[in-house]
Amino acid sequence: MRKNFFSNPGWIEQYNYPYKTHDEIPQQVFDEINQRLDRVQSDAPLVSIVISAWNEEADILKTVSSIAANKTQYPFEIIVVNNNSTDKTQVTLDKLHIKNFFQPIQGWGPGRQMGMENARGKYILMGDSDCIYADCWIEKMITTLKSEGTVSVYGRYSFISEKGFSRWQLTILEIFKDLIAGVRHVKRPFLNSYGMSMAFIREYGMKEGFYMNKTHGEDGRMAYDLMKYGKIRQVRSYDNRVWTGVRTLKKSGTFSQVLFKRIKKEAGRFSIYFNTKMKYHPSKDQVSDTKNSK
Repeated sequence: MRKNFFSNPGWIEQYNYPYKTHDEIPQQVFDEINQRLDRVQSDAPLVSIVISAWNEEADILKTVSSIAANKTQYPFEIIVVNNNSTDKTQVTLDKLHIKNFFQPIQGWGPGRQMGMENARGKYILMGDSDCIYADCWIEKMITTLKSEGTVSVYGRYSFISEKGFSRWQLTILEIFKDLIAGVRHVKRPFLNSYGMSMAFIREYGMKEGFYMNKTHGEDGRMAYDLMKYGKIRQVRSYDNRVWTGVRTLKKSGTFSQVLFKRIKKEAGRFSIYFNTKMKYHPSKDQVSDTKNSK
């Protein structure tokens, strides 16, 4: 059931920190988060949460803090890859009790690949460095992934309202977005697989590898390649939704402009959602090596 028509959910406020830079973050905030990280992370993880971060010296805090509040039966670890940031992302990561690595190759694929290679879990659960996660996220994603014949799962997401993008407006956008996602899922579910909330079996992910060039859609490309091993399933639960800011929406203008562009874009490619013969991406011999992050 859809909720939060007119306001952001109350629980996200405790993680939606006001800090804009690393230097604004009090040490006591790090201490509180680290206490929770020490309690919930495992030395023998079944799940490796992999996050690639580029210039997220402040926002990565909300992501890690919300994940540290998860309640799950599955032992997990958190891995954040600094994807060649030029701000103080590395300083922030070094103050958190998580595994972190530096990836000098710019791009979402290289960052996620390095995280996957250094993961110890059987399952890879991907997140983004500017999102807030519900306390049931790990539990519901991995439980669905463990179902018979499943190789990958994805969750849905919502936007955190702010001035110029009210919650009721964003709800309209999300209803439209979810309807399109439902259509996509029938024949082309990989188009719904976003790195902000996606999980898969590491063994098969390592066989396929992420694209090692800087291109959008590295998450969907991985999901596409994984389909040879099993089904892609979606976690529809509203309570499991990931919450993210409207930073990307603002690049398209006002809310009205965003909605118009989305409708026009989807109308133009609606037919391809039913075309199973259309290739999603070029063969791997046409792009750079996908097998390692070096």
